[in-house]
Amino acid sequence: MYKRLETDEWDFKGFDTKEYTHGYHNYPAMMIPQIARRLIKEYSPSGKVGLLFDPYMGSGTSLVEASIAGINSIGTDINPLAWLIAKVKTTSYDPNEIETAFGVLQKALSGYAEDNVRNKDFTHITNWEYWYSRESLLKLSFIQQNIDLLSEDISPFFELALAETVRDVSFTRNGEFKRFRMKEEKIRSFAPDVFGLFKAKVRRNAIGLSEYCRIENKGSVTTYAFDSSMPFPDNVVADGSVDIVVTSPPYGDSRTTVAYGQFSRWANEWFGFEHAKTLDNYLMGGKTAREVLFETFSIENELEAVRKLDKKRYLEVVSFLNDYNASIKNIARKLRRGGRMCYVVGNRTVKGVQIPLDYFTAEMFEQNGFQHEITIVRAIPNKRMPSKTSPTNEKRKKVNTMVKEYIVIMTKR
Repeated sequence: MYKRLETDEWDFKGFDTKEYTHGYHNYPAMMIPQIARRLIKEYSPSGKVGLLFDPYMGSGTSLVEASIAGINSIGTDINPLAWLIAKVKTTSYDPNEIETAFGVLQKALSGYAEDNVRNKDFTHITNWEYWYSRESLLKLSFIQQNIDLLSEDISPFFELALAETVRDVSFTRNGEFKRFRMKEEKIRSFAPDVFGLFKAKVRRNAIGLSEYCRIENKGSVTTYAFDSSMPFPDNVVADGSVDIVVTSPPYGDSRTTVAYGQFSRWANEWFGFEHAKTLDNYLMGGKTAREVLFETFSIENELEAVRKLDKKRYLEVVSFLNDYNASIKNIARKLRRGGRMCYVVGNRTVKGVQIPLDYFTAEMFEQNGFQHEITIVRAIPNKRMPSKTSPTNEKRKKVNTMVKEYIVIMTKR
């Protein structure tokens, strides 16, 4: 089987994971920057390294680190919120221009009155009365209408702070990725300072922006809203053009593993992004398969064990793996010979059976012309994951989440 090296050298316990622009916006299961940074430094292939690719860019950690290292990068993600986060985090806005615009915004917000709010229609937000107070929505709308008056070149910087505020002032339970509502007694006393939260996020992000802008000779970054399980057009990323892939793919379907779709729905609905309400259907494993579209020896026993326990859950796992394998095939074509692939994965548990996704990842890339180098096993002391997951997909049945990650490193022959 594929060699694993268990070490605490990659845990980065106690490290600052919010350097530069990495602290702009929370996101589920974010890769910490120290991992991407070290992978780029230690596992870049021989020869010129001019292009890094992250096909599941999420919040853009690898793209920021590539930029800091002076390496050009391309990132894709099907989630519109991920695209917004990654785009803003990798843009070198002029800090002075941001500061001036923020002053204009603060002055405008000081003149808030309900009569000054132009857009009071919140029907694009599902069950808005259930998830928000009317006062919070009016204030969010007032922030939006004043952001809309800014230059289009800088407005996304402020919209990203608004995106996080939109979630924070909802009646969502703290610390949850999924859409769970607070208890009624807490809602009665819940009176978020909408403007204060927004301003604090802008100030925080402005500090990160200044740090990022001090880096000289940064690499260029291009981001796309794209589904990696579909063939990449050459104008997105050409075959054989990528030197290194540094990424952290989903560990399973969004409904039962890490709830990317539900976490992102607040912002996606607010901004009217496409598929905001049905994003889970478009993510990996979002549509249930009827057949297996891959051949595996590395996890065949685990899959068979799940199949015997629950045929429906088995097909859900297969659905994810079908999409994941299709994505791997597409990505494999993009790396040059000698190019390096670095995947940070987690091994989920389904019906009490752990699925070794690191083995499956290595096996699928091996089938596409790659050689396995090493799989580094690290503890997860600071990755933002849900404390409990629902691997059985049964109501109220929870188990502890993953405590280790597996960094799979392979080279294209």
